[in-house]
Amino acid sequence: MKYYLKPLTFITIFAFALFACSSDDSSSTDNANDGDDDDEEVAVTELHAAFAAFNQDAVTVILSDDGTEVTIETTGYPDHASIYWEPDNALYKDEPDVTKTTQDTYIGGGQGEAASITVDATPNLTGATVATQLNTIGIAVSGASIFNDQEGMGDLDQAAKSLDWAGAHKGPGVYHYHLEPTPITSNDDSLVGILLDGVFIYGRQCSSTGAVPTDLDASGGHTSTTQFTDGAEEYHYHIINEVYAAGNYAYAPAYVLFAGPFQGY
Repeated sequence: MKYYLKPLTFITIFAFALFACSSDDSSSTDNANDGDDDDEEVAVTELHAAFAAFNQDAVTVILSDDGTEVTIETTGYPDHASIYWEPDNALYKDEPDVTKTTQDTYIGGGQGEAASITVDATPNLTGATVATQLNTIGIAVSGASIFNDQEGMGDLDQAAKSLDWAGAHKGPGVYHYHLEPTPITSNDDSLVGILLDGVFIYGRQCSSTGAVPTDLDASGGHTSTTQFTDGAEEYHYHIINEVYAAGNYAYAPAYVLFAGPFQGY
C-alpha cells in the first residue's frame, strides 16, 4: 500500500548540482555493530506525523508496500523568497549583498530542480556512523534540498558570498541550503527536514524543553520527545548552536545546517 501526502505526477530527476558540496570522504566507525540482526528493516503501517509539516505543493511522500522504506520526492521549488528566483517571479527577493553563483540561472529555470531520496522508515541507529557525501543529503520541509558544510571538495567559505538570506544558493543545479534556513527556523524548534539516514532534523531548540539542548552528540543528535511524537522519545538531529564565522557571508550570525556524520545507518 502506498500513502501520499499530496498527489503529484512528475518524473523525479535526481540532479547532481555542479556546485557540488561534500564533507570528508572517510566514514567513522564509531558505534559500529557487526551483528546481522541489527540490519533487519523494521516495518511501519503509516507515515510519521512529521511529514504533515512538509510543503505539499512541492513534496510527495510515499510509504513502500512492505512498510520498510519511505520515498520523498520534491520539485525542488522552495515556498519562500530568494534572489535565485527569476526577477519577475512573485517570490523574487532583491539581495544586493549576495553574489549569485550564476547570474542567469534561476529556480525553475535551470537544470536539476527535482530530487528524490529513499530512507528507512525506521532509522537503523545500531550500525556505523557515515560521513556525508556530495550533493543532496536531505530534503527540507520547504521542498528544497539540504547540503552539508562543504562546497565542492573545499570549505564552505569559498562560496559564502553566494548564500542568500535563507542560507542557500543554486549553482546551477538544485537550490539547496548549507546554513540554518531562516524562512523555516530561526533559533526555534521547528522541523527543518529529513536526512538520508531517515532521521529528522530540527532547529536549534528542542520542543521537549523549549531551550537549546545540551546533550547533543557529535552529529547534533539526541533522544527526546518532539512535537510530532505524541509523548514518545525519538532520536533526532538539531542544528548545532555554533556560529559559522565567514567574513564574506552577507548575513550574520549563521549556523551550519548539518555537517554530519549520519547516525541512522
